[in-house]
Amino acid sequence: MSAILEPWPWYVSGPLIAVVMFALLYLGKTFGMSSNLRTLCTIGGAGKFSEFFKFDWKAQRWNLIVVLGAIIGGFIAHHLLSNPTDIDLNPETVAELSTLGFENAGKSLLPPELFDWDAVLSLKGLSLLIIGGFLVGFGTRYAGGCTSGHAITGLSSLQTPSLIAVIGFFAGGLIMIHFIFPILF
Repeated sequence: MSAILEPWPWYVSGPLIAVVMFALLYLGKTFGMSSNLRTLCTIGGAGKFSEFFKFDWKAQRWNLIVVLGAIIGGFIAHHLLSNPTDIDLNPETVAELSTLGFENAGKSLLPPELFDWDAVLSLKGLSLLIIGGFLVGFGTRYAGGCTSGHAITGLSSLQTPSLIAVIGFFAGGLIMIHFIFPILF
């Protein structure tokens, strides 16, 4: 069980991701989670309102299975395979998060200051969710895919737009964490 409970090193998980990517490329498929939102909207009838949602969603059923697997896998990992130890964060990061009001930095993956129901249902929490959701949705559509699609599929198939998108994701993340995050918290 310790092999399952502990984080896997890069030399195990990296090649496993590569094997999956080669299999998808061989089968003519591309991996990305955000494309499932388009598929779900199409299933829900959004094609009546927008041309973007008029496509053969049944050809994307395999990708819906990926989402289902991610949900089931996440549930199993959290409830059955979680190792309840502290997160090994850099002490400087813990100190900086503590100054921003995160009292249990390094103690849990989901800080209660962000993910507790009281925090989520507050005006600040709802505003962050709505604005963040809009920005993620807009950015995903504007970039032509999500971080996983561009970083895993796009880069592995040597697509220049994916390289540009991944550079943008990293730059945006750095700007967010160093400039915007301290203002919000």
